[in-house]
Amino acid sequence: MGDFVNKRHFTIDWAYCDPAGIVFNSRFFEFFDTSSWHLFEAALGVKPQDMAKTFEILGVPLVDARAKFMVPAKFGDVVEMHSWVGEFRRSSFNVCHRIFVDGQLAVDGSETRVWAALDDKGQLKTMPIPDHVIAKFKTP
Repeated sequence: MGDFVNKRHFTIDWAYCDPAGIVFNSRFFEFFDTSSWHLFEAALGVKPQDMAKTFEILGVPLVDARAKFMVPAKFGDVVEMHSWVGEFRRSSFNVCHRIFVDGQLAVDGSETRVWAALDDKGQLKTMPIPDHVIAKFKTP
């Protein structure tokens, strides 16, 4: 079984760039977050705003993010972004992201997120990720 990969293309807008027209590094983490939500929607068939209700969770909070920057993305570039879940654990999972500029790997990043709900006292706690959710991120 292979991993379900969600691919999307978008154009780098000026708002993401520094005065030299190069994407400011912190913006890539925004791209990661947006692409994670696109991935969840594509794999699970549930709109991001409906995930909490559908799965009886609070959400999938981010607990770690990393990136390696190899090639700059610039104002006007059309980039291709690939996102997939690289590993599931009991209550956490890694989302991998790769951004390509002109077919060249520009950014290689990842996020660690947790499947979270509120306990009886209203405290945030991690929950086991249901098997049927994990199965949606696999392709035959």
